[in-house]
Amino acid sequence: MKFFILLLSVILSMSILDAVAQLPVNLNFNIQSASTSEQVLTVSNRIDTASLPVKIIKGKMDGPVFSIVAGIHGYEYPPIMAVQQIMAEIDPDKLKGTLLIVPVANTTAFFGRTVFYNPADGKNLNRVFPGKPDGTISERLAHLITIQIITRSTVFLDVHAGDAGEDLTDFVCYYDNKNTPEQTDLARRLAEGTGFPLLVTYPFNLAKTEPAEYAFKHATQQGITALSMEAGKLGGVQQRSVQQIKTGIYNILRELDMYASAGKPVPRPVILNRQHYLKSPEKGIFYSDLKSGDTVSKGQKIGMISDVFGKTIADINAEQAGIILYKIGTPPVNKGETILCIGYHCTAK
Repeated sequence: MKFFILLLSVILSMSILDAVAQLPVNLNFNIQSASTSEQVLTVSNRIDTASLPVKIIKGKMDGPVFSIVAGIHGYEYPPIMAVQQIMAEIDPDKLKGTLLIVPVANTTAFFGRTVFYNPADGKNLNRVFPGKPDGTISERLAHLITIQIITRSTVFLDVHAGDAGEDLTDFVCYYDNKNTPEQTDLARRLAEGTGFPLLVTYPFNLAKTEPAEYAFKHATQQGITALSMEAGKLGGVQQRSVQQIKTGIYNILRELDMYASAGKPVPRPVILNRQHYLKSPEKGIFYSDLKSGDTVSKGQKIGMISDVFGKTIADINAEQAGIILYKIGTPPVNKGETILCIGYHCTAK
């Protein structure tokens, strides 16, 4: 009897392994012109499984491949909701080129309502790019996005928002990669035309062999025109931010000559080419009357931290003048965490 139970276990295990081996991992990119295709790719490490939904919208005419990824952080909802509307609105007959859309990149975190991390392995998907084909489930998912989405892209857009504890003001951003001036110039032009009020540029000093960690930083490293949008905050769905993302995407499509849409004159954004990160000196409860988007001066009091009994243990002052891009928007704070990020402009000497 024990022999038959063992044999049955072996057969079942082999069946499971066969099923895992047959999971779709390659995107079928060869679809007819003026059509759409909805596909779900899957990766597994035989312990955990992750799915990657992808919608391909192929235009009537050839053109660039514009990839849009939402939901790398599953608790950041405005990008996910904006992309839902984009998928429903785009007419393939009016599209030039191909839209490659990932509506929810981290489905496990999304349906698990998990802040930042994938509950399957405890990893932040946006800290493991380019991923590993034989790593944890998040690393395998990052590798899948890298191979099937990023490498196919002419332009790559990663859309984020303020997570459950982040009070964030809307901005668009890109890396100032001096190694690929043509792609960087296009990223700048696209970012300037999105209609976002703030444009943040990050310095790029990553070696070719270093892991980029972030999805759109990896795309930049590979010589692909890449940018990111940040819109929405505190784990909610702000319709203004949803509309800001949609407007930005349509403006990029128009600038790439991929899709004609009614546009309004875009005001020149405020450009912030430096960032200052203010870290918490203590663990405790954070108090502040300021919010994201506020302008602060150097030395200005930002707030204070108390212990759990209400005793003040630290005053927090701004070490740099500028605009608060994002800050902790909920009371708990841990030592060493970023309390806020201040964006500012520095003229090169």
